[in-house]
Amino acid sequence: MSETGYRKTLTHFLIEEQRRRQGEGVLTLLLADVMTACKTISDLVDHGELAGALGTMGTENVQGEVQKKLDVQSNELFKFCNTIGGHLAGMASEEEDDVVTVPAEYRGRYLLLFDPLDGSSNIDVNVSVGSIFSILRCPDGIEQPCAEDFLQPGVEQVCAGYTVYGPSTMLVITTGNGVNGFTMDRNVGEFFLTHPDMKIPEETKEFAINMSNQRHWEAPVKRYIDECVQGTDGPREKDFNMRWVASMVADVHRIMSRGGVFMYPICNKTREKGGKLRLMYEANPMSFIIEQAGGMSSTGRERIMDVQPDELHQRIPVILGSKAEVERIVSYHDEVDA
Repeated sequence: MSETGYRKTLTHFLIEEQRRRQGEGVLTLLLADVMTACKTISDLVDHGELAGALGTMGTENVQGEVQKKLDVQSNELFKFCNTIGGHLAGMASEEEDDVVTVPAEYRGRYLLLFDPLDGSSNIDVNVSVGSIFSILRCPDGIEQPCAEDFLQPGVEQVCAGYTVYGPSTMLVITTGNGVNGFTMDRNVGEFFLTHPDMKIPEETKEFAINMSNQRHWEAPVKRYIDECVQGTDGPREKDFNMRWVASMVADVHRIMSRGGVFMYPICNKTREKGGKLRLMYEANPMSFIIEQAGGMSSTGRERIMDVQPDELHQRIPVILGSKAEVERIVSYHDEVDA
């Protein structure tokens, strides 16, 4: 809180960052549009059945997943709020087959990728869900971007963030200069800086993984989890807790807050698809945030943000969180692969 007793808004924070880095204001304006989408989705999540937002649509998205009503509504809100601002050359959504075209009169210089509602299986049981987004620069000379123009490795991201819709709504973002968290004041309708310069503890006693897939895991992941569940009687000589929300946003936000490791590794169930989570909409933006907070993100065999995407909806294994734990898991993969 400032000397005057007032908290800094997200808009003021972004303007200060823009001045400090002597950057342009377009990214600030683009994030304001993203923020509007997230505020509106937060209101829908908050009202639930009162807003007719619960239940399924009876349709599937491009991923072959059953769409919830709120999946569709959130996707439409992201597109509506970000189309006419004049900052985007194009958009890509986890819910859409192909890129979303921006009319020529509104076209700008950035590309926006988003998962409009992560963890939507939790909607009908009133458990935290969220939104994830990633911003890239449109390649020079491209007037109307196609899917290939979005296929940039994670290291090329200009900005990434997520919003978690929980007991309070929080927006967590990075522009490559650390990570900052903002809490929405519903009475004012603004995001205020509440968690400056977020850092992940290097060591932890928590892990997040879907244990129902245990029989399908590779040996390095089985070894790591076995050591964790052995607690003080095992080689780690300390007790671990398992947490699993089935919402990547919620699980990653817990790691941002108190450390831990999140894993959706390659396994026999997902091997043919390349993994479970989407590289462009989930893995890359979350990896950018995690690394900027002092953590680490890997497939188990390579840094996620170094992966060159092959297609818009590419899937990938994800292991991210506290640096020491991820390094340990990567070393187990190295031993097996040697």
